[in-house]
Amino acid sequence: MNRTLRIHNYGGADAVQIDQTPVPQAGRDEVVVRVHAAGINGLDWKIRDGALKEVFQLPLPITLGVELAGVVTALGTDVTGLRIGERVMGALGSLGAYADHVAIAAGKLARIPDALDDVQAAAMPVAAMTAWQALFEAGELRGGQTVLIHGASGGVGGFAVQFAKRAGARVIATASAVNAEYLRALGADQVIDYRSADFREQVRDVALVLDLVGGETLARSWQVLANDGKIVSTAAPEIMGRIPAGKRGAWLAMRPDGAQLAEIAALVASGELRIQVSEVVELDDAGTAIERNKTGHGAGKAVIKFQ
Repeated sequence: MNRTLRIHNYGGADAVQIDQTPVPQAGRDEVVVRVHAAGINGLDWKIRDGALKEVFQLPLPITLGVELAGVVTALGTDVTGLRIGERVMGALGSLGAYADHVAIAAGKLARIPDALDDVQAAAMPVAAMTAWQALFEAGELRGGQTVLIHGASGGVGGFAVQFAKRAGARVIATASAVNAEYLRALGADQVIDYRSADFREQVRDVALVLDLVGGETLARSWQVLANDGKIVSTAAPEIMGRIPAGKRGAWLAMRPDGAQLAEIAALVASGELRIQVSEVVELDDAGTAIERNKTGHGAGKAVIKFQ
């Protein structure tokens, strides 16, 4: 049996349904993972709603989900670094993680440290690698600089706050007031309640803005950049066509990297980094949990438990 969470048409929460599909076979460089848990991301509802159909041309029906944790059940002929029965986690770099069995390139996977359970592991790949790559690869953040992180209480934001603080940056976060103490505990030097304050009145000369929100928040952020500052957005691919003259900006699409994920996982397992899971739901409730990701959710990541 291979339950898959798919959409056949674009729509709201009721567009998501559980189908039965064939168990995939491993390609030469792939393994098949029996999925135990999968993280929920904003991309799920954006795809479901059809908000990105002009950006990503997808054949329907399509299986949602972009990250997973589970156990290796089959190996491709060219795979040498993993064994059947090993616990692994990873980001697909595409859709298809919400299924009992998923074929994925071995190089995208990292072993799950013994100190982490499947739910914690499933909440990590997309958030952790997106935060790292946005800050240090696209954003070129260095110690002593100021970074402004929009949408900081979500999965990506939580890792970004911790990474930036560890790198010696001054960290300013925007989030709802209820999550302020959580973000200060992660290392934020200043938390601005986006509902009651305009960050432009409190922030200036920012070296890097990490935009996890898009829309008007992104549009207003150009005003707070230092002369050589930069905005990196993970929420708005359209940023590349809207960069004002004299400003620097980039859109980041996370790159799956098993080796990078393994390094971050070791820091989480040792207690140097913190993972926050906002809720855990069964597959039958995944549609409503994806909707909550759109309309508002607690700090951290929601996770679907398959087993």
